[in-house]
Amino acid sequence: MSDPIRVVVVDDEPMVCAHLRTILGSAEDIEVVDDAQDGAAAVECVVRHRPHVVLMDLRMPGVDGLTGIERICKLPDPPAVVALTTFDADKYVLRALRAGAAGFLVKSTPPEDLIGLVRVAADGHTVLSKEAKKRLLAASGEEQSSRQRAVELVRDLTDREIEVLTCLGQGLSNAQIAERLFLSEATVKSYVSRMLVKLSCANRLQAGLLAYDAGLVPR
Repeated sequence: MSDPIRVVVVDDEPMVCAHLRTILGSAEDIEVVDDAQDGAAAVECVVRHRPHVVLMDLRMPGVDGLTGIERICKLPDPPAVVALTTFDADKYVLRALRAGAAGFLVKSTPPEDLIGLVRVAADGHTVLSKEAKKRLLAASGEEQSSRQRAVELVRDLTDREIEVLTCLGQGLSNAQIAERLFLSEATVKSYVSRMLVKLSCANRLQAGLLAYDAGLVPR
């Protein structure tokens, strides 16, 4: 990405916003273009600045982060929205991912890691640690309605699409999927794009959770 990565920070605590501005502003390729104190203001910032990444706190007065994520992900060509939270908020995080969040970060993430993870999100990849993924998938597996919906959606996929979806559920990259299934990366990318539309998933992470719910990936 030749232009700076444009970031919007959303948190109801001004000190948190200032802290994140300082950390991200230290990277030459990242620019914090604005900050907001609730989900409604976040949507306005996204429309105004067209950022690449939004860091969204989940618990805020007024319009909360979950609602903000839903609204942003319904915009044309939405940015990657990464939830900011703590590990004691698994249920909120799971809802955020189902709403379209591209992953989540705990607020205690070290500064050097935060910068790298923002770059990862800007490149269209999932921002989710292995430990977090295990906990979220466990929570996902407890929701009977989600499992039923996932099974119904998967029935409409071709055998090859199911293979690709299973790989997404295992957290594989396009390159890894291509190697496993003996396909080109371009073909894998095409499959993934079509499946996201077919399954009404906002991103790879949502599709991966759906694969888990459908029983394609063992617990």
